[in-house]
Amino acid sequence: MSVLVGKKAPGFSAAAVVDGQNIVSDFTLEQFKGKYVLLFFYPKDFTFVCPTELHAFQEKLEEFKMRNVEVIAVSTDTEQSHWGWLQMGKNAGGIKGVTYPIVADTNKTISSNYDVLAGDFYYDEAGMLQAEGELIAYRGLFLIDKEGVVKHQIVNDLPLGRNVEEALRMVDALQYFEENGEVCPANWTKGKVAMSATHDGVAEYLSAN
Repeated sequence: MSVLVGKKAPGFSAAAVVDGQNIVSDFTLEQFKGKYVLLFFYPKDFTFVCPTELHAFQEKLEEFKMRNVEVIAVSTDTEQSHWGWLQMGKNAGGIKGVTYPIVADTNKTISSNYDVLAGDFYYDEAGMLQAEGELIAYRGLFLIDKEGVVKHQIVNDLPLGRNVEEALRMVDALQYFEENGEVCPANWTKGKVAMSATHDGVAEYLSAN
């Protein structure tokens, strides 16, 4: 498992559905340089846990935007599959109303470069391509800063949905550190006391808590 924290986020150009309806053929990560990006992967369209996550990110989309964060979703489904799912209402298991981009990683390269691709593929002795397990994405999430560097990542197994509030908390922690130079301790949330990375700063934090 690759740890991308501290490294440049792998770039990509792929088809995507934007604004819930428009298919574009050359959606890139590089276009968001100067903004924060919350890039998350999910396994499959038309499934059960996945729509709960996509709707949850949509519900908090304005809060991400207020923090200058672009939310982008990725799965190994086609852009046509994404589009079809976006036309289905929430009560029918669809994701209608989701407006952030959903990228189609149909050749599996994005998921592979972020090291969240489940399953293995190889060539057998006869030169035939074989695969073990489905080649779909785990529930990976990457917080990328304005310079395109990964600052936070988590990867969940397929059955385990993520906490969107935690993603927002990590954005707040990163931005607080960038703006104030103070580090954020365990369970820190916006508005709470942080600490400087010195003995005096730790003592001051402990006395305040």
